[in-house]
Amino acid sequence: MSRQITLKDVAKHAGVSYQTVSKVLRNEMKVTAETRARIETAVAELAYQPNISARSLRTQTSQLIGYSWKPSICNTVSPILEQFLQSLVETAGTSKYHVLLFPHLQDDMATTFRDLVTTKRVDGFILSDLNYDDPRVALLLELDFPFVAFGRSNPAWSFAYVDVDGRAGFRMATNHLLEQGHKRIATLGWPPKSQVGTDRLNGYLEAMKQADIPIHNEWILEGDGSSEFGYWAANKLLDLPDNHRPTGIVTVEDMQAVGAIHAVQNRGLVVGADIGITGFDDSPFVQCITPSLTSLRQPIQEIGEVIVTLLAEIINGNEPEEQHIVLPPELIVRESSVGFNHVL
Repeated sequence: MSRQITLKDVAKHAGVSYQTVSKVLRNEMKVTAETRARIETAVAELAYQPNISARSLRTQTSQLIGYSWKPSICNTVSPILEQFLQSLVETAGTSKYHVLLFPHLQDDMATTFRDLVTTKRVDGFILSDLNYDDPRVALLLELDFPFVAFGRSNPAWSFAYVDVDGRAGFRMATNHLLEQGHKRIATLGWPPKSQVGTDRLNGYLEAMKQADIPIHNEWILEGDGSSEFGYWAANKLLDLPDNHRPTGIVTVEDMQAVGAIHAVQNRGLVVGADIGITGFDDSPFVQCITPSLTSLRQPIQEIGEVIVTLLAEIINGNEPEEQHIVLPPELIVRESSVGFNHVL
């Protein structure tokens, strides 16, 4: 087995000190163009690869960012998660970081996070799927350990986050149905412990209040993000008396909307003409179903880029000028929410 090429080998080949090689490769020293060229040529000719483990011991950094996510229900693949992960990994690579991925398989992940911090296996964390009183946020604030969240938690907690304005998004979706002529509009959301779900629900409530339309408790149903829940909830709404039955439904997730569409169609009703339905996420498949689904598109690529950039600054001891970044969603109008028959 051939021995590993070292910095000293590169330095000898280039005719400079190994300290110069080390600093030039880390962009910590300015040298003449001729000296840099000799070093780069030596690196290429010797096929030098830096010893990451040794560097980590010297700098007390791992160059790893930890990210944990909740696996999709029914083990389905989420195209939104895939796009988000791709954005994280690509942006991290430009900052010389790698992303350590581990699934969120238990209710309390605080022990796992504490272990990764104390063993110095990561330099920072990216959090998502935040709830109120989130134990991960509480722990990392207590440890004063670098992290950036995709989403918000308790208003009293101060930490860096990037979020999508779900409240504004739900206002847009609700107002869109109101503009189509709907007056009885229901919403399918997530459980109360979900900060994201609460934020989106508030957008629905604000739009209905602004339109001076009374809201009935039966029009607000909360559950998971599955199509099964969407199907059950839509049937529950359709069972209401005709003069009380909603003609519009805004959902917190595309899969809920898909279930609602199937329920409406199974009743012999027409989605769009009889019942307007909107989703959230604008998953790639929503253009392929019949009818195509009106949905709120999140700027996922941009979110991943901004989160990693923020975290890299914090890890390096810098305080970003803006630590609370909220990006707007975009309402993509398709067949499921247009063509309402006002006579019904």
